Amino acid sequence: MIHLPQAIFVLAQKPSLEGLGIDQFAAWQFHLTTGLTLFALITLFALNWFTKTGVIARATCKESIRQPMFFSLLVVSILVLMLNTWIPFFSMGDDTKMFLDCGLATVLICSILLAIWTSSMSIADEIEGKTAMTLLSKPITRRQFIVGKYLGLLQGVVLFMIPVIFAFCFLAYYKVGYDLKESSKPVLDYYTWVNFTMGGSDLQYLWFDPTRFAVVQQILPGLLLIFLEVAVLASISVVVSTRLPMVVNFSVMFAVFVIGHLTPVLVQSSVQNEELEFVSFVARLFATVLPQLDAFNMSAYIVTGSTVPPLYLAYTAIYGIAYCVAAILLAFILFEDRDLA
Repeated sequence: MIHLPQAIFVLAQKPSLEGLGIDQFAAWQFHLTTGLTLFALITLFALNWFTKTGVIARATCKESIRQPMFFSLLVVSILVLMLNTWIPFFSMGDDTKMFLDCGLATVLICSILLAIWTSSMSIADEIEGKTAMTLLSKPITRRQFIVGKYLGLLQGVVLFMIPVIFAFCFLAYYKVGYDLKESSKPVLDYYTWVNFTMGGSDLQYLWFDPTRFAVVQQILPGLLLIFLEVAVLASISVVVSTRLPMVVNFSVMFAVFVIGHLTPVLVQSSVQNEELEFVSFVARLFATVLPQLDAFNMSAYIVTGSTVPPLYLAYTAIYGIAYCVAAILLAFILFEDRDLA
C-alpha cells in the first residue's frame, strides 16, 4: 500500500528528488514549477468565480465536456495509446521512442480537434443561432465574451488532457519494462519501498525504477509544449470562428497546422531562392504571420533521448503566450463590428 503522506514528506526533505530517480531536476526548478502551478490555479479560480468573463468560461467548459465529441476523442486517444503499447513498431530496438513520438502526436491531434470543435460550437454556432445576441444583451461586453469563450475552451482541453496524460505516463512507464522483457534483459520491479533513518526516525520513501521514470520525465515537457501549441491554434480558431462557420474553420486550421510546421522549410527555401522574389516574399509572409509550430515539436529530443532544457521551455512559453494575446486582440477587432441580428 502506498503511503502518500510519507512520499510527500520525502519530497519536502529531499529537494534534489534523488530518492525518486529524477535527480536531473534542480531544486529551484522543482520549486519554481510548483509555485507557478499554484499561482495559475489560484488565478484561474479567482477569474472563474469572481468575474463575468469567468461565468462565460465556466459555461463554455461545461458545454465542451458535455459534447459527444469530448468523450469520443477521450476514448479514441486512450485506445490508440494502449494499442501502441503492445503493437511492435519494428524499429530495431527503438520501440519506446516510437511509442513516445506516436503518443505525443495522438495527444496533440485529439486536443486540437477538441479545441477547434469547441470554438466553432461555442462561437460560430452561437452567432448564427442568435444565442450570442441574447447573451450580449446583458451587461457583458464583446471582449468579455471572446476572452471567456477562449478561456473556457482551454479549460475543456485541460480536462481532456488530464486523464490522457495519466494514461500516457502509466503506459510509457510500463512500455520500458515490456520492451526489456521482450529483449530478454533484466527488469526491476515497478516500485519498491526503501527504509532509511532521518533525525532518529525510521522513514520510508517510494523508489521507482529510474530507467522507466526517466522516460516519463522526458515526455512531461513535451506535454507542456503540446498544450502551448493547442493554445496557439485555439486562439487562431477563435479568430476564424468570429467570421466563418465550422467547416471553413476546420479547413483553415488544417492549412495553418500544416504550414506552421513547415515554417523552417519555408524560411530556408526563401534564403536559397532569393532571386525568385515572389517565392521569397510568400515564404517570409507565412513565416511572419503564421505561428512557428515546429518550435513546439520535441521529436528531436525523443530521438536523441535527451530532455527539453528549461530555458527553451521558458522562451517557447513566452512566444506562445505572446501569439495567443495577439490573436485574441485580432478577434476583438473582427468581432467588434460583427452584426449579430
